[in-house]
Amino acid sequence: MSRFITGLTCVACGRTYGADKPWIACEDCGPDEGIVDINFDLDAVRHAWQENPLHGRALNHWRYRELLPLAESSIREDWQVGWTPVIDTQRLAGELGLKQLLFKDDGRNPTASFKDRASSVGVAHALQCKASTIACASTGNAATSLAGHAALAGMPCVIFVPRTAPQPKLAQLLVYGAHVVAVQGSYDEAYNLCSAACTKFGWYNRNCAINPVLVEGKKTGGLEIAEQSHSFGGVPDWVAVSVGDGCTVAGIWKGLKQMHQLGQIDRLPRLLGVQADGVAPIGYVLEHGKLPDKLQDGGTIADSINVPVPRNWRKAVNALKEADGVLVCVDDHQILDAMKLGGRHGIYAEPAAAAALAGVMAAREVDVISANDRVLSMVTGSGLKDTKAAIQAGGKPISIKPDMDSLANALEPRGIRGVRGVRGVRGVLDGAN
Repeated sequence: MSRFITGLTCVACGRTYGADKPWIACEDCGPDEGIVDINFDLDAVRHAWQENPLHGRALNHWRYRELLPLAESSIREDWQVGWTPVIDTQRLAGELGLKQLLFKDDGRNPTASFKDRASSVGVAHALQCKASTIACASTGNAATSLAGHAALAGMPCVIFVPRTAPQPKLAQLLVYGAHVVAVQGSYDEAYNLCSAACTKFGWYNRNCAINPVLVEGKKTGGLEIAEQSHSFGGVPDWVAVSVGDGCTVAGIWKGLKQMHQLGQIDRLPRLLGVQADGVAPIGYVLEHGKLPDKLQDGGTIADSINVPVPRNWRKAVNALKEADGVLVCVDDHQILDAMKLGGRHGIYAEPAAAAALAGVMAAREVDVISANDRVLSMVTGSGLKDTKAAIQAGGKPISIKPDMDSLANALEPRGIRGVRGVRGVRGVLDGAN
């Protein structure tokens, strides 16, 4: 156990526990409601960073070892995760009428998603606990990140996926050697079966919705945003994050908040949470103060945020409220448009990741985000995760006969320079020598 951990707090009732308690759920509230949060001695962390400054450390998320729930011996510097690039898209910012638009591209992580942050820490913790097997339920990205890091650790893993999981994500799982259980039902049903199996068989439960260790891995995204923001004019006014179970937005906010408390940044951004129109229970909670009585299952192309029953909704709602945040909903057409627009500016995002940009665009249209604002949008997964949706967003290739006239006729309407008037003419470099 990390010497920097001071204890646990239930996010439902506020009961506190010592750091030696098993890190699963509050004894009073139970596993469905009593999700706990891990507390750190930030004064001790500040002193450690003075003795061993961040600027001298390796560029990965293990650089924040004092803020991770791991013993020093469990830190895995050999697993390269994090310190993903921040990209300044000046042209796109201009198109959307923004002062600045940054993207933090977590599609550059080892298994191409933000979830590598959580899974790497979860697997390291499972090794520390001497677990024999690790398991999770997932719509895709958490599963592939777990499978990849379990493979690095040589630990057996069992993955429960719903029928909606995209084929490219399933392919990753199987190649990594995971035991994939395709549940003929929803994500919620896969989650419940996974939880029951972990309890019965004594497996390590990687599910971020109940295991607070995983949120600590996710918070490294916020830690990095804070540190990297110094190269881009300081802390952005907004950080946009797509929201499913609620763990990602809660984790990023916790990381940002800790960096502010540690004096690494002088202010905090606002959060823009983004959900899909048909599956927006967090938005419902913010409006009504409780989860909807009737299951929201309108479906969405963004499988990673297709979560009708968010298990970590309290952490997400608390984060949005603390951050003076706003939650917006976008439909699949807006998500596909954002995939295409981001791609035209070098950002290849899967649907759930593109939803964050779609939310920025929607918020800008109604002036929730103003023209003077600086925005960072999280890219939580690569477009390679869902090639079917990427093709749907990008359109079909140009099909022509193999001759120059066909090429010119096809490209001229697209405004390609140099095409007009060159039908039948030899290329500029033909016979140049």
